Amino acid sequence: MLRPPPQLTVSEWAERHRMLGSRASAEPGPWRTSRTPYLKEVMDALSAVHPARRVVFMKGAQVGATESGNNWLGYILHHVPAPALAVQPTVELAKRFSRQRIDPLLEETLALRERVAPARARDSGNTMLSKEFPGGILVLTGANSAVGLRSMTARFLFLDEIDAYPGDVEGEGDPIALAEARARTFGWRRKAFLVSTPTIAGRSRIEREYAASDQRRYFVPCPHCGEMQWLKFERLRWEKGAPETARYHCTACDHPMQEHDKTAMLGGGEWRATAEGQDPHTVGFHISALYSPVGWLSWAQIARDWEAAQGKPEDIKTFRNTVLGETWQEQGEAPDWERLVERREDFRMGVVPVGVLCLTAGVDVQDDRLECDVWGWAEGYTSWLVDHVVIPGSPRERGPWDALAKLLARDWPRAGGGTMRIAKACVDTGGRDTAAVYGHLRRLRDPRVAPTKGVEGWNRAQPVQGPTPVDALVDGRKLRRGLKLWTVSVSTWKADLYRRLWLGRGDAEAFPPGWVHLPRGIEAEWVKQLVAEQLRTVKDRRGFARQEWAKLRERNEALDCVVLARAALWLLGADRYGERFWQQLREDIANAPLSPASEGPPPAAPKAERVVPSAISGTRSNNWLTSRGGQWLRART
Repeated sequence: MLRPPPQLTVSEWAERHRMLGSRASAEPGPWRTSRTPYLKEVMDALSAVHPARRVVFMKGAQVGATESGNNWLGYILHHVPAPALAVQPTVELAKRFSRQRIDPLLEETLALRERVAPARARDSGNTMLSKEFPGGILVLTGANSAVGLRSMTARFLFLDEIDAYPGDVEGEGDPIALAEARARTFGWRRKAFLVSTPTIAGRSRIEREYAASDQRRYFVPCPHCGEMQWLKFERLRWEKGAPETARYHCTACDHPMQEHDKTAMLGGGEWRATAEGQDPHTVGFHISALYSPVGWLSWAQIARDWEAAQGKPEDIKTFRNTVLGETWQEQGEAPDWERLVERREDFRMGVVPVGVLCLTAGVDVQDDRLECDVWGWAEGYTSWLVDHVVIPGSPRERGPWDALAKLLARDWPRAGGGTMRIAKACVDTGGRDTAAVYGHLRRLRDPRVAPTKGVEGWNRAQPVQGPTPVDALVDGRKLRRGLKLWTVSVSTWKADLYRRLWLGRGDAEAFPPGWVHLPRGIEAEWVKQLVAEQLRTVKDRRGFARQEWAKLRERNEALDCVVLARAALWLLGADRYGERFWQQLREDIANAPLSPASEGPPPAAPKAERVVPSAISGTRSNNWLTSRGGQWLRART
């Protein structure tokens, strides 16, 4: 009992004790580091005897990174008992991680089963988010919970998928900083493991942490000439349309390596630092799915996935993030406005072009006018500028808002017959007259109008959040919680627009999905406003790089309007329901009656009713599509 514990490393502990079950592994049985030899040095850097205090792992999918973290947790519970904190992006994911990873780890590894009491035992200290063991405790929490991040002091931190963490957790700051503050009292004995698949360049946390490290890469030998090299996607080659012919070509002798060569290559590999780290106590590792062992993700499948992603920017982004373990560079450079002017097309402003399935509007509030752009949408977020309307007058006055109400009640003729109405409109409430804007929007009481406030943050998962009740001043009376306000992540939608503006046609006759169609009648000044900002990388006070949008020109109303119109489409459910949304709209248009067009004035606006796409409501029609005779097709809910 007086003998000190053996100085095991994490990889040695895993070889001796770790068992993989069928619940959490595709290859049940004893852990074998030889299956993924590149994980040995990563795990050993997490050992108590290693001088590193922070271990950064930027990786692709199918490389075993999560299991290396689980081995470290098992090592802590059995060999170095101390308080440990494991952080997932959300509390819900922490609960799932506990059920799918931690519980099998404890049940299937005999050395751990003896140290943690069964969850069903009375006063066992074993709950879903807390595992007590002699000498320590393992707490699991989400990065979205400030209470969970500051509830305990921890010597060891396992921060998983940090690129999915929120930027600011409940107003208390960065979740990584909050978590690492829990370990400061342990001094040189503390250790943090930061793991993630990267996301967007300039905003990726794991990229930032890896760039501050010694940037190690796994060099493997060529089976033909012995040249040591780290694997790059550019060296993976195959015949077009035949991904099964994929071979990796050596950088020195160009010898084509086959899939079965990987086992020997990985076994003879070694980690090499490619930079000088800013912190001597931080080590960083990067590896892609090109290193995935035989039987997991093959080079042929990687080639197949790459071919399938062509022409789909979002799929290419996912490929680079999850397969190559690289960040995605947003198209933040402003396209040349001259090029956009030259590619204007011959369709009339004020008439809905053939192919449009839905109309939305974005309204930008200025000191002396309202600027409204009406956009048409179809599958793949292909868009058409249908009209540009300037409503003069101060937003403090009633007149401009009455004119906006008439605009929203207007019928827009379709080139293929029939008419359409605006389904949703987002109105920017920012500026000096916010209180007045709130009051007028409350007075309009049009359910199609969504009051919005723009924020510069990035949020791809939830780019429009809310609604949040706010007070509104109507006819001199203050109505508490009288208006519902939505928050729009404008940076996300600007990047989405610029990506679509940069699309090229090449020699293809058809327009690619997401193409932005501009009418011949739109002025060059408006086009300049559409590309009035550019994404730039700046450094914050701590010296870390981040991306923000900066104006190239003073006026940017067109850009603001299209961002709001895109947010309106999101509120309608286009992003959530996908193909079902567009299919229902196609059916509504196809089934609309074709009576002779009316020569009289447009019909009066219908009474206020909730606008719900038929793809959501389950009805056969919707209330922004009308027939040629002016009969309304409504979806009442």
